[in-house]
Amino acid sequence: MLTLRYPLILASGSPRRKQLMTDAGFSFTIETRPTDELFPATMPVDEVAEYLARQKAEQFLTDTTDNQFPARIVLCADTVVILGNQILNKPQDEADAHRMLRALSGNTHRVRTGVAILAPDNNGGPQVYSFTDETVVQFSPLTDDEISYYIRECKPFDKAGSYGAQDFVGLVGIERLEGSFYTVMGLPTHRVYQALKAYAVYA
Repeated sequence: MLTLRYPLILASGSPRRKQLMTDAGFSFTIETRPTDELFPATMPVDEVAEYLARQKAEQFLTDTTDNQFPARIVLCADTVVILGNQILNKPQDEADAHRMLRALSGNTHRVRTGVAILAPDNNGGPQVYSFTDETVVQFSPLTDDEISYYIRECKPFDKAGSYGAQDFVGLVGIERLEGSFYTVMGLPTHRVYQALKAYAVYA
């Protein structure tokens, strides 16, 4: 387990990210800032997740005074589901969720999670380090009854692409993964751990 030089803030209300960070042995507090999850219409889809993660981190730059950032680390993340060249956002309602899951059924899609880490640099000023991790997901065919059951029981309205890898659809529908399962869950913990080593204190 890493002992960090500064207090760690997880800037996410996601219970899945909270659980992953807890399971990875980190001590942290949770603090979120309102962020418009908007991106330029011309932006390549592969850049969106990291762009949105950085936008979340930049909400904390307002805490900087006299070019000094508070002695803390802020971890932000955003996950997008990409089918073809189209981003599948969080569903607006049951019909939208059903449409997305029907499109994903029997197909391969990509899940990209962007991560941004905001922390003091060597001079005490703010610096943002960011990266993206991708996992390719192959879905088995899903019946309309399976999709309807999942939406009714799991209500995936807070999830990109209308599904969670740890929920019913993920359990019965994910046939194959190329990449990290945890990236699909919303946080590439293997890369987050390596990135946070830069702020570790070793006895």
